[in-house]
Amino acid sequence: MLTGGNKEYREAPQASETTIFPTCQESGEVARSLSSVKIGTTIRVGDAPPAQGYDTVIAFGALQKAGDCLDLDRKVMIVTDDGVPAGYAQTLAAQCKEAYIHTVPQGEGSKSLAAFAELLSALLEKGFTRGDCVAAVGGGVVGDLAGFTAASYLRGVDFYNVPTTLLAQVDSSVGGKTAVNFGGLKNTVGAFYFPKKVLIDPDLLATLDARLLSAGLAEAIKMAATLDAALLKKIENSVNLTADLPAIVARSVELKRDVVERDPYETGLRRVLNFGHTVGHAIESAQPGRYYHGECVAMGMLPLCGDGLRARLKAVLEKYGLPTSYDGDRAALVPLLARDKKRIGDTVRTVYAETAGTFAFMDMTPEEIGERIGRYL
Repeated sequence: MLTGGNKEYREAPQASETTIFPTCQESGEVARSLSSVKIGTTIRVGDAPPAQGYDTVIAFGALQKAGDCLDLDRKVMIVTDDGVPAGYAQTLAAQCKEAYIHTVPQGEGSKSLAAFAELLSALLEKGFTRGDCVAAVGGGVVGDLAGFTAASYLRGVDFYNVPTTLLAQVDSSVGGKTAVNFGGLKNTVGAFYFPKKVLIDPDLLATLDARLLSAGLAEAIKMAATLDAALLKKIENSVNLTADLPAIVARSVELKRDVVERDPYETGLRRVLNFGHTVGHAIESAQPGRYYHGECVAMGMLPLCGDGLRARLKAVLEKYGLPTSYDGDRAALVPLLARDKKRIGDTVRTVYAETAGTFAFMDMTPEEIGERIGRYL
């Protein structure tokens, strides 16, 4: 059993058999197609009407066959950033009936109300209706911005996500969280808005540099540390990360799917996916632009785990060039922790992992978290 606070959850599933998404593969290349991971048929929250389920398609060459997977026979606003190879958005645009490419600057600065307003204006200017759609082609910043815009424009239009970074493929593209930053804090304005489909193409990772790959891997390590000890061992022992990445991506998506299906709106279990994020978000806010998000998550895990797991995490993080110590002003992080959106009264609900594959929710004051940062980071 997985234990979280005073609740118990069943263990994460073993890796399931994969199913081939036939329209997203070349004939005879079955071995190069991984899976179509279903994110629920329906997601029911209490007595509320069920949210619509959606597919996350994982297949080599999927972007080239996007027209077979997505409904592109309409106006499509493709949102990307200037750090993503331009050919990715152009490849998607070529398969659309009527496409417009909206490019924002690379980086967290584009997760802003100003960028949100610019994208809304572009949709209005081009006459987008409720029957049209928005598609993100990029990393987590692009996905969050495009998804939040899709959720807001005309009270909601269809949204597709085509993640191009490892971080987005293993984590941020799945689960329906959309947001922009506000008031110097991460993700303070946003919505839960589920995409119509997510298209994950491992071939797109080939253009990433080593630092971006490592930053994305931190999110897979986060899920492995709390939900799947076998996945953590696989990442620890990998001797060819490039060869192992497709399986790591697929397993990470399966783990997140299992959590999101049971808690789509983060009222309980889904908070486990915040492991490393409480401290990580504080570091991001304290030193904007210095670290990638995954690098902050990497550091954020270390103060909130058992000694044995901490030693393992430090070793695997260092193996992939991720930071394991913070050289900034640790005391300055405490006021930022106090503004964490997971705060409940005088405490912040944190995720603690004693050993690999287990977790618990712990309510700690910002000062208590700060003390652990000083001791372990």
